[in-house]
Amino acid sequence: MAVRQKKLTGVVLSNKMEKSAVVLVSRQIKHKVGKYCKVSKKYKVHDEANVLKIGDTVVIGEVKPISKDKSWTLVEVVSHAAGVE
Repeated sequence: MAVRQKKLTGVVLSNKMEKSAVVLVSRQIKHKVGKYCKVSKKYKVHDEANVLKIGDTVVIGEVKPISKDKSWTLVEVVSHAAGVE
């Protein structure tokens, strides 16, 4: 029986760690008055091959905890950042 994995899409903010990156996931929620608010959250992501660059758009998936802060891993790179080295 396959377990369904939570997946989120976000943008890479930092890749200064070894085999890890910080990804910002933004979403919109409806406020009680009827307005929409933008809510963001940062996730530490396991990147085994160190392929992520700052500004990349990625899909991350939830896995069992890898360390104290990391319980998400890289699923795929949707698009690479333009002009960022």
